Amino acid sequence: MTTKTSVQPLLTDRIRDAVQQAIQAPSNHNTQPWLFRIRNDGVELIADKQRACRVVDPDDRELYISCGAALYQLRLAMKADGLATLVTILPSHSDPDLVARVLVAGSHIPSSDEQTLLDAIPQRRTNRFPFESREVDPGLQVEWMSDVRSEHAWIHYFQTDQQKHAVADLVSEGDRLQASDRHFRRELAKWVHSNQSSRRDGLPGYTHGVSDFASNFDSFLVRTFDWGDGKAAKDRQLAQGSPLLAVIGTRTDTMADWIASGQALAKMLLRAASWSVDASFLNQPIEVETLRTKLMDLTGNEGVPQILLRLGYGSEVKPTPRRPLDEVILEQE
Repeated sequence: MTTKTSVQPLLTDRIRDAVQQAIQAPSNHNTQPWLFRIRNDGVELIADKQRACRVVDPDDRELYISCGAALYQLRLAMKADGLATLVTILPSHSDPDLVARVLVAGSHIPSSDEQTLLDAIPQRRTNRFPFESREVDPGLQVEWMSDVRSEHAWIHYFQTDQQKHAVADLVSEGDRLQASDRHFRRELAKWVHSNQSSRRDGLPGYTHGVSDFASNFDSFLVRTFDWGDGKAAKDRQLAQGSPLLAVIGTRTDTMADWIASGQALAKMLLRAASWSVDASFLNQPIEVETLRTKLMDLTGNEGVPQILLRLGYGSEVKPTPRRPLDEVILEQE
C-alpha cells in the first residue's frame, strides 16, 4: 500500500515542474511579477507587488495580466502532466495579491492540443523587430478567436492599411507622451540593462537590437533623454509594416478581467508559436488612458481593450532571462 508521505514529494516535484513552465510567460518589461506557494493539494499564484511599475501601470492592470499569463501556463503544464485542476480566481476578498489557487483534482488525460501548446512554451518569444509582409494564415486567426473566447475575452483584428494606419497614429502618440514624462523614463530605465548583466529579469539590450558595447549605456540614455520622436517613428513603421494587428479585450475592466486577458494572451501566443508566428506588444495606446478610449472606438466598442499585439513572421530572436525557480517559490506556511 502506498503511503501519503511517499506520494507527496512526487506531487510537489510535479508542481515545481509546472511552475517552471509558468514562469516562461510574458510580462511587462519582463518584470516577472509573480510568486508561487506550493501546498499539499496544489499551488497558489501570488502577485509580486514589489515588481509593480507604478508610473506606466498605476492600477496594476498589466501586472495582473502578466500573472494571468503565468496562470494559464501553470494550468496547461499541470494538465499536460496528467493532473486535473480546480482553479479559483481571486479566492480571498481580504488578499487581492492572491491571484489564484490551483488545486489538484484527480487525474487528467492530456489532449494532443494541450501537448502542442506545452511544447510551444520554449519557442514563444517577444520579437520586437520588423516582420515579413506575408499574411498570417487565416486558419490561425480563426483558432485565435476560439482560444481567446475560451478564456472569457475577445479579439479584434486590424488588417487593412487604413486600419493599421489609424492604430499606428495612436501608438506613435503614446510613445511621445510617455517619453516626455521623466518619471516614465526613470521607471523604464530600471528594467533596461546591458547584455552582459547577471540580472535574470528586465530587458537586455539585445531585445531591441543594441550591441554589447552600446547596451552598457542603454539605461542612462533611456532615463536621461526624451527619445519619444525616434521611438514614435520606429513604432509607427513596425505597426504599419506588420501584416496583422490585434486587440485582446474584455467586456468590463475588473481585476478578474485582467487575469482573464492574461490567460487568453498566453494561450494565443503559444498557439502562434506552434505555427511559427511571432508577436510583440504595442500597448502604448492602452497605457495612456485618453488613447485607450480612441482605440476602443477603432474596435467598434466591443468592450475594453487590454492588450495590443503585432503579429507576423520574423527572424529568430534570443529569449529574455528568467528568475531561477527557487526565487519565485515561497515556503509553505
